[in-house]
Amino acid sequence: MVRTCRACALGSLRTNAVPGEGNAEAEVMFVGEAPGYYEDQAGRPFVGQAGKLLDDLLARAGLSRLDVFIANVLKCRPPGNRDPLPGEMDACSAHLNAQVDAIDPRVIVTLGRYSMQRFLPGSTISRVHGQRFERDGRIVVPMYHPAAALHQGSLRAVIEADFAKLPEYMRTPVKAPEPAPQPAEQGRLF
Repeated sequence: MVRTCRACALGSLRTNAVPGEGNAEAEVMFVGEAPGYYEDQAGRPFVGQAGKLLDDLLARAGLSRLDVFIANVLKCRPPGNRDPLPGEMDACSAHLNAQVDAIDPRVIVTLGRYSMQRFLPGSTISRVHGQRFERDGRIVVPMYHPAAALHQGSLRAVIEADFAKLPEYMRTPVKAPEPAPQPAEQGRLF
């Protein structure tokens, strides 16, 4: 359980765990990187300035927090809002996996490079942001984290354009996985 987790050192440093919140039957799940100061205080994801921008971006896409589920790769705030460490992401991976399994979203929107790496390893966010990928029967859409637009104003238009694609991605069906090729029986080859 996230609220009592001590799988890494962050569990003893946090004020509150931030497990995630939203519609448990959401078609779209947003996965950020880690809670910040305000999220740690409130025990809720995306409640600071980046959260206000996320709310605005959701509204532009015809969505609200009531329609989606919002979580983070890490469930506890790293000191000084530093980047997540690999061991911390590994320690939290079971929690995120359980959320994805329980909610079973059709679309996962990753917010930031650490979230993107969880679903699209080896990708570079500047090359793939706003594009649609299919992984494990789901649509995965990597996007810049809303905080990036707060620190680098020129990214706001990029993030807005990426969010504008969401309604189309939500309408697009996920391709059925192709069946694995069956080995030919020796007797049928001749």
